[in-house]
Amino acid sequence: MRSSGSSKAGPMQHSGGAMAQFRTGMVDAVLREIAELLEKLAVSGEPGFIDLRSMPMTDADRAELEERLGRGEVEASLDVAGTSEVRETGYAGVWWIRHAGAGGKVAAEEIAVAEVPEILKAHHADIAAAASRLNRDLAENMPNALKEDAGDA
Repeated sequence: MRSSGSSKAGPMQHSGGAMAQFRTGMVDAVLREIAELLEKLAVSGEPGFIDLRSMPMTDADRAELEERLGRGEVEASLDVAGTSEVRETGYAGVWWIRHAGAGGKVAAEEIAVAEVPEILKAHHADIAAAASRLNRDLAENMPNALKEDAGDA
């Protein structure tokens, strides 16, 4: 039986309840899969991911998995169509990602095995738009003395 997770705004947490303390034994299997994905990333550069919400894991399983993976040095929060938290685990290239929807309820949770998770990468179109915007801002805010020198050239 799968437990339902919920959270409040801020650090996303899972709900308690009778099933919260029950462990299914899934953690070792998930860790073996992570190890395989990490080896593949190291050898070929191919990223992978594990959708934790699609697995029959309880809150106790998730807590054990989080504890065994540990915490790394990088954490990021995003506010796009809800709140997303991205946290590096104690293993380089292994990232814990939680997405919360309305009311802070955890809507998706995954382990990404990648150099940098896709959610943190800037999209090419956004980068191009930012470059145009910055160049426009620079042109509009260039001091008059520099504008005159540029006009003399």
